[in-house]
Amino acid sequence: MMLERARAEIGALAAFAIAAFGLLVFAGVADETSEGETHVFDETILLALRTPGNPDDPIGPGWFDLAMSDITSLGGFVVLTFIVLSVVIYLLMTGKWKNAVMIAGASISGMALSEGLKVGFGRPRPDLVPQLAEVHSLSFPSGHAMLSAVIFLTLGALLARFHKRKRERALIMLYAVLVTMMVGASRVYLGVHWPTDVIAGWALGAAWAALWWLFAWGVLRDKKETASAGNE
Repeated sequence: MMLERARAEIGALAAFAIAAFGLLVFAGVADETSEGETHVFDETILLALRTPGNPDDPIGPGWFDLAMSDITSLGGFVVLTFIVLSVVIYLLMTGKWKNAVMIAGASISGMALSEGLKVGFGRPRPDLVPQLAEVHSLSFPSGHAMLSAVIFLTLGALLARFHKRKRERALIMLYAVLVTMMVGASRVYLGVHWPTDVIAGWALGAAWAALWWLFAWGVLRDKKETASAGNE
């Protein structure tokens, strides 16, 4: 019991550190972006992903373009909504309603926050290179990057809780991080986001997932402590 509690507290400290670091990174990138200090960095990265002298032609073979389009769809609204609904329905059916609330709450609030920030910053999409995917919203922060971080990291943390071995938990979180990174990177490759849009989305998404994990951990801990006190 003591070992389990110690692990939970270490996890809470790690989540707090991730939340704090993510918020600091987001604030820093947002400030630099608002002042136009990231323009050279953004343009350099976008142009590096195009054939020199021909911004219409992305680097890599033709099949790589299709692969990036497939990967970017993993962070799309329809796919993420389907994943979240499926997981929430399963958790509710198995009586894990607190976990269901955490997943739903993190996802819905993350979507609302992302859209609100886009309107607030009002940054237009890149026009430096042709966009290889259809987009209709504003640019900062990247909704695909942020929501992928929120949802995949939250799901990864939830799934990792059901495994006792460190290697298994680490592998699950590694996959969650890799998917999140791949979705964000695909947005830059397709020319629909500036790199700083994606960095800000990753940072805020990770922080948001960590904050919701802390919220869920606090609720579950209070429930256990109350139950333990009632049995004494």
